[in-house]
Amino acid sequence: MTEIAIDWTSLPTGRLERMLVAGRDVMECHRVLTITGDNIVGELIKTGGTFYEWSHYPEGDVYDRNSHAQFYYHAHPKDEQRDWNEHGHFHTFLRPRGMPAGSKPLPIEGFDYPEGPNDALSHLVAVSMDEYGFAQRLFTTNRWVTGEVWYDGETVVNMLENFIIDHAQPSWPVNRWISGIIFLYRPQIEQLIRLRDVAIREWHEKYPDRDVYEDRDLEVTSTIDIRVEEQIRAITEELGRRRAAA
Repeated sequence: MTEIAIDWTSLPTGRLERMLVAGRDVMECHRVLTITGDNIVGELIKTGGTFYEWSHYPEGDVYDRNSHAQFYYHAHPKDEQRDWNEHGHFHTFLRPRGMPAGSKPLPIEGFDYPEGPNDALSHLVAVSMDEYGFAQRLFTTNRWVTGEVWYDGETVVNMLENFIIDHAQPSWPVNRWISGIIFLYRPQIEQLIRLRDVAIREWHEKYPDRDVYEDRDLEVTSTIDIRVEEQIRAITEELGRRRAAA
């Protein structure tokens, strides 16, 4: 588990205010689903029939053709899970047409890059969910886990601003929720992505004869526990301190 401390005083007020709006969106999605006894995970998988481990939910993933953001949810078999007590997790991505100008994948020897102009997608971050449908952890992964194309950490950090799912299918609350989570936790996600690169570099130094990006012994590259209420509280307190000081 990674220890990440956020210096809230260093974040611009405008950014904190946008994070707070995102946090309220997240809580609103939980609220409207709770009214009918639903939750984020159940809302997404309810039309998929029997829930199967490894299968993507929804089938074919969720893809925004304007932002080129993408996500899916899945679960690992219980005997292959880390000791996280999770139900499953979301994987989030951005495709090239949604990336900032100049975003280029790293040249990796022996890697076959996809030929399609929008196929060299980048994984951003994964969101682990507990059995009640609440986010409990953020983590990054090695390249082989999602089959992504590898971009350096700073390039991926710059992609985060463009992740938004702005349509109603297959679930408006889930789309709004995942978009909100990415922005609410932007400072932590940025650090996780940078730590991902550190983990890759250190692994390669330790095992120089292995293909680090394909090494099945390196799966999760950085992770932190999260609680949405605590994040919102920290933001609210910092904004309140600034208002009082003004």
